[in-house]
Amino acid sequence: MKRLTLILLLLTFCATAFAGESQLKKATNVINEIMGTPDKGIPDELLERSVCVGIVPSQVKFALGLGGTYGRGVLVCRKGGNGAWDAPSMFTLGAASIGFQIGGKATDVVFLVMNPEGMKKLVQDSVKLGAELSVAAGPVGRSAEGATDAQLHAEILSYSRTRGLFAGASLDGAILKQDGDDNEKLYGRKVTAKEILIDGTVPTPRAAQGLDSTLTKYSPKGGQAFARL
Repeated sequence: MKRLTLILLLLTFCATAFAGESQLKKATNVINEIMGTPDKGIPDELLERSVCVGIVPSQVKFALGLGGTYGRGVLVCRKGGNGAWDAPSMFTLGAASIGFQIGGKATDVVFLVMNPEGMKKLVQDSVKLGAELSVAAGPVGRSAEGATDAQLHAEILSYSRTRGLFAGASLDGAILKQDGDDNEKLYGRKVTAKEILIDGTVPTPRAAQGLDSTLTKYSPKGGQAFARL
């Protein structure tokens, strides 16, 4: 009986670990698909300016009475703010909506963190977008020439893709929480988002190398240097 329990525990752990790896692969696919259509993707100069990129593959929008959204995501930052793309930190993103609704759909969410100040706020255990960080729907296309003043000064620019349609989308009111449990499973030990994203002391796991390579392909350099906390 003890042996059976141990096997079940090992299978549960492996399944969860593989789920994290699957999320990293899905995030890589989302970036490739979005940036593979430049006229309908994220403007190159905005990606170049960004210090971090967050991806939530297949965020689920659910509705039965009171609706809401929930998804598990991956946040990757440039080492030191302007270096190579570094190790990922896992997070959850959720928001509630008011009103009677029935139905549901899955949406990919991508957001750019545009400065070190926004990057440092995101390492908190929980942060409300739009309240603690300024957030705006991002412009789409090859160039950011049509970006509004609000977009150019936002700490986060956000996008969504539903059924192939990619567009700027507001994350105002969403709650982003660092997922310590998923990070522990990915790295095999307890690590904080600060250690991963700010200190840069956590090596990139093999499962995340494909995502780093993809981000490097579309934005090999950029960002802004920052002083460590």
